[in-house]
Amino acid sequence: MYGAGTALARLLPSGMSTMGARLLDTWNRWSRIPGGRWLFSRLIGRVAPYSGSIRPTVMDLAPGRARVTIRERRALHNPFASVHAVALANLGELASGLAMWTLMPTRLRGIVTSLRITFTKKGRGRLVAESVVVLPDVTAPMAHEVTAVIRDEAGDAVAEVTVTWQLDLRP
Repeated sequence: MYGAGTALARLLPSGMSTMGARLLDTWNRWSRIPGGRWLFSRLIGRVAPYSGSIRPTVMDLAPGRARVTIRERRALHNPFASVHAVALANLGELASGLAMWTLMPTRLRGIVTSLRITFTKKGRGRLVAESVVVLPDVTAPMAHEVTAVIRDEAGDAVAEVTVTWQLDLRP
């Protein structure tokens, strides 16, 4: 996310103390206006085009918390007429990343080094990924796991995505 984070920083308002603060400031301003969530979500998709390919909509963003949805559509299907495993992994990674970036101070940098996903049910309909992050005190390079749970419209867990972030102090 070094590259995506740098690109995102260029698109967000300057003068904020951290990229996370800038991200939250943009969200707080845009989410209040009609179509603002949609515009914010398209911005995220422009910065991270692969994540944009699932057409996510950011529903809630707060320090250390993100809730992101996608709607089932044919382009995301596997041969079993449900949302493909990689689309679910993409959704979970995006939710974890947004939650993580809202807490990331300027002295830190982070990049995803691994991703694990456990499937519990076929993904169909509107799917919601939610991630809550507690940022550790980083004094040396370290791995930090962040989980996103993906649920269907009935509230049933479809998948759990665990993302390992390598955190380090900026040089």
